[in-house]
Amino acid sequence: MKRNAIIHSSGAYVPERIIPNSYFNDLLVEDVDSWLREHVEIYERRWCSENQSTADLAIEAAQKAMENGNVKPEDIDLLIISTDTPEYISPSTASKVQHKMGLINAGTFDVNSACSGFVTALDIASKYIQADERYNTVLVVGAYAMSKYLNMTNKNTVTLFADGAGAFILKAETGTKRGFLGSELITKGEYCDYMGIYGGGTFKPITDELIAEKGQLLQFVKKFPKTLNPEMWSMMTLNLCKRLGITPDDVNHYFLTQINVNSIRQTMDILGQPQAKAQTSMHYYGYTGSACIPLAFNDSLNALKLKRGDLLFFIGSGGGLAFAIAAFRY
Repeated sequence: MKRNAIIHSSGAYVPERIIPNSYFNDLLVEDVDSWLREHVEIYERRWCSENQSTADLAIEAAQKAMENGNVKPEDIDLLIISTDTPEYISPSTASKVQHKMGLINAGTFDVNSACSGFVTALDIASKYIQADERYNTVLVVGAYAMSKYLNMTNKNTVTLFADGAGAFILKAETGTKRGFLGSELITKGEYCDYMGIYGGGTFKPITDELIAEKGQLLQFVKKFPKTLNPEMWSMMTLNLCKRLGITPDDVNHYFLTQINVNSIRQTMDILGQPQAKAQTSMHYYGYTGSACIPLAFNDSLNALKLKRGDLLFFIGSGGGLAFAIAAFRY
């Protein structure tokens, strides 16, 4: 019988350190709080402690997903970590997490498609399960520690970005009507130089001059078209609905990249959907990149908004620009 990947359990973690908007009023010596509340509806965010790293966040979220699903470390066949704030340039963050968690039977790799990475990793994990009977339990983690890469004098970045992690455990199930239904990946590479961390790789290796210019930190280089995310998210939703033989009305919940609350609302308007179908969780987390979609899912789950059998659309976008959508019957 045909195998499919089902969402077995999930977990999420944000650091204990809370950074309220008032922190930036003092840091930047201006009223940043009012603008953030009015325009992006971010009130506070979480940043790592000095000694926390991406692997630490990933481990916390993964442990919660395993506890919630009664999954043992030796049960994990594959670990995929989505992050663009890796533990090291090399080796992979996933290799460290595998060792620290005792996932002795798990193969590992990282995925870096920026903030669309978690949805991309779900797509990959689902297809591993569908295609190969050796992979029955796959741990997917989106982890983000962008506070480590922030220029503390740059108002455009330091106020928005934050840290966190979210994890799904996907399991193989046969003869089921639930699980992974379809996906699509799209990249608009012409935007690759608009936003990113451009220092530290082979294109711009670390030098004293680079550090003096803060070139190893996150930069907004050019402005993205304001309508780009809503246009792409709605277009990809309609494309996937057509392939699945459904309409946007049939989707119970939309989980979208949490970088801009207005983009989420515009997308729901384009699709003719009630705003309540799209969880917004940036208000108290800030923007958590590849962790934001599983964090939003976790918020919905904790609020008892989700039930088994619901149709879920996960829609991510991130630097590159990379876009990803995946549909699951929960």
